[in-house]
Amino acid sequence: MNIMDEYLRKCSKIIERVQSQAPAIRQAARMFSLTILSGRMVHVFGSGHSRILVEEMWPRYGSFPGFNPIVELSLTFHNLVVGANGQRQAMFLENVSGLAGRILRNFDLDENDTALLISSSGCNVVPVEMAELFRQNGIKVVSIITVEHSEKSVSKRSDGKKLGDFSDLVLDTGAPAGDAMVYVPGLDTPVAPGSTIGGAMIINCIKAELAAILTSAGCPPIVLTSAVVAGSEKAESLFENAYDEHARRLAKLYEHAGMKKDSKNI
Repeated sequence: MNIMDEYLRKCSKIIERVQSQAPAIRQAARMFSLTILSGRMVHVFGSGHSRILVEEMWPRYGSFPGFNPIVELSLTFHNLVVGANGQRQAMFLENVSGLAGRILRNFDLDENDTALLISSSGCNVVPVEMAELFRQNGIKVVSIITVEHSEKSVSKRSDGKKLGDFSDLVLDTGAPAGDAMVYVPGLDTPVAPGSTIGGAMIINCIKAELAAILTSAGCPPIVLTSAVVAGSEKAESLFENAYDEHARRLAKLYEHAGMKKDSKNI
């Protein structure tokens, strides 16, 4: 078997792992549907390369309003690698205690909200504290982690708590510990990660199930759709209407920010 075939074989195993979680994925979709039907938003957060999955949920073709993508550039901007705004700083900041609270302080959280947090290891401080704060404010948390990698990793928190410890539901990307899946002859470290593959499939499975639930409830989502599918006029209308709905939902997250005295540690 050649190297590419080996990688694709490992990806097939990831597909099987995602399929095995169908009941949990449908449960996540049901949880998120209650939030969206109530007029609120699902908060989606990931630091590092987990940002990819935040943007996979919304906004992009085939997605719809109802999600609040929380993307902090200081934790996710990798392009310069070194120097100002480099990778060392981002990796340092995602383990600074208290940053999660500063991020969430911007929003008026509500118990009708839900949260989707993505972290392959589930061990970095910011996503773990984010989950902890959501739970303290009565918000249910779904996490996407790489279970094998998380189990073999050490939490950066002093109490040893990981993202799964503050999650109501845990979904597994199916990637191996260390993420990279292929060993090349003569190279002693593996290449070609798999967590993004599994995570993207989970995101879109949730999205598809959720669209079905919302449609059955009489509230079909406004889906961002390419002009090659819907025609130019309809596609433009869908984009404008979807962005307007996102703005209306987002406005509710700022309306009473800082006014609730019972918000925990935010």
